[in-house]
Amino acid sequence: MSKVQTQKQSSREQFIDCAKTGKILVNQCKKCDNLILETVYFCDKCFNNSFKQVIFNGKGKVVTYTIQSVVPEGFEDVASYAWVVFKMDDCGLNVSGFLPGISSPADLPLGTPIKVIDFHDKHGLVLKKDENIL
Repeated sequence: MSKVQTQKQSSREQFIDCAKTGKILVNQCKKCDNLILETVYFCDKCFNNSFKQVIFNGKGKVVTYTIQSVVPEGFEDVASYAWVVFKMDDCGLNVSGFLPGISSPADLPLGTPIKVIDFHDKHGLVLKKDENIL
């Protein structure tokens, strides 16, 4: 975990830059230290709206997913994919992202190690199976 140093970029730009390096930008409530995703504006524990930004490793394990084997319009650049919810290893937050190349449940058992590898304007967080752990 590390603190974000720059304030010149918007929160969205910082989140994207972190994702491109395999990290996840998270808000930590200044009042109760609760961790929440950067996109949330009020703490769900104490309703405070003052946060510090921290960066966590973008690795975790698959909690659930939905497979899109017939891709919707605008996603023709991939044959099939899974929209994955994974629990982050470092802080236990659930995060969702795009994992291309998944066409059946056999391709992605629950608990599969996942890591963030990029951010795509259309797909959001881009994930990959973490073969170093498999």
